[in-house]
Amino acid sequence: MPGTTSLREQKALRWTAMALVSTGMLCGYYVADVASPLKPLLEGQLGWSSTEYGFFTGAYGWFNVFLGMLVVGGIVLDRLGPRLTGVLAISFMFLGTATQWWALSTPSLTGTQWFGVKGQVLVAALGFALFGVGIEWFGITATKIIVRWFKGHEMALAMGLQVALGRLGTALALGSGAALAVALSVAGPFLVGSVALACGLVAFLFFASLDRRLDASEGTSRGGVKPEDQFRFADIGAILADPGFWLLTGLCALFYSAVFPFLKYAPDLMVQKFGIEQRLSGLIPSLLPFGTILLTPVFGNLYDRKGKGATIMLLGALFIAGSHILLALPWLPYWPVAVVAVLLLGVGFSLVPSAMWPSVPKIVEERRLGTAYALIFFIQNLVALMGVPYLIGWVLDRYCLRGKEVVVQEIAGKLQEVTKVQYDYTLPMVLFVLFGLLAVGFALGLRAADRRRRYGLQLPAGVVK
Repeated sequence: MPGTTSLREQKALRWTAMALVSTGMLCGYYVADVASPLKPLLEGQLGWSSTEYGFFTGAYGWFNVFLGMLVVGGIVLDRLGPRLTGVLAISFMFLGTATQWWALSTPSLTGTQWFGVKGQVLVAALGFALFGVGIEWFGITATKIIVRWFKGHEMALAMGLQVALGRLGTALALGSGAALAVALSVAGPFLVGSVALACGLVAFLFFASLDRRLDASEGTSRGGVKPEDQFRFADIGAILADPGFWLLTGLCALFYSAVFPFLKYAPDLMVQKFGIEQRLSGLIPSLLPFGTILLTPVFGNLYDRKGKGATIMLLGALFIAGSHILLALPWLPYWPVAVVAVLLLGVGFSLVPSAMWPSVPKIVEERRLGTAYALIFFIQNLVALMGVPYLIGWVLDRYCLRGKEVVVQEIAGKLQEVTKVQYDYTLPMVLFVLFGLLAVGFALGLRAADRRRRYGLQLPAGVVK
């Protein structure tokens, strides 16, 4: 009944809603990163090149960028609400993951060529592109859900915990992907991902039931979407006219350019530079998301209580740049160095998102949040999730190839000939250092803009600007 106490005032229900939504994030991030430890296996067993691997991983952003699906997702979210958008998003993720599994498990595709690209690579890439639409839609949906359920409460902490659970999915992918592929097949991890996403959809349907009860307690409908607050195309212009939005978006794109594409190549870096055994290649990179699982909620809670969001983002960018400098130094090919660098990267990976995502509602009106998050994710997809992975793969093949050798290995209980490719990762790591340093510049600019325009990024939760 309208006028009754809102369900969001009940702490247990707020956190139950967050947990149900975050289950979908965990499953989605597992699939998003499960290909990272598979690069040498794709090259050795299926004959892929680094450029083809970069083509595949960069396909994540194809539909989001070239078809504008991310912006469409933001508009759908602002007009139709989070429940329908969330169901559509997880369905896209499931279909995209199943397509990747089919492509990698179908031998007849390995010898085909479509549009100058191996059929297997192209079909897997199209599946990853569809998955990319789903997880990005789900990302903006989950973020707006947290804003709705936690506004005036522990919003930064809730966002931090949601990010942490997503990072748990990344850690599980990095830690288990190669082992699953060796035990089952290269396609095996994607079958596991499809099952996980089906479970994520069930969890979200439980959330949808809870969210309907929240509508009833507040006299709203469709997840709090009010007719007077629905999307208008003029909202895009208002968002883009704000310099703070562009500084935050630039920081986001550069920060994620230094992290997500790195994770795609980090297991191979561990093999090529630090001498880690292939089946264990994801263990050191998996320390990064495990660190964020612990630290992101801590920094989010700090932002809620003490503020200093712009400063937190600047410190995170500095950690990112410093960790890549350590990994780029060619005279330190020792695995303990890799452990220290990845742990530092994990601190930066915790600091920036813990303050960045809760800062968007301080710059953009709540009724425009779905569209604002969609625009940020659009640029992130264009730069960090589509362009940079392909760039790194192209650089490896063009400038960093050292040699190839054919060896016999036991795979899924059978002896098979596989091709081992050697690369020098110094130049790609220099590129990641550059992205980190540029992120520091944007963080400094955002801090200065906050002082001029009084966004309130340095203020705690609940404090009026």
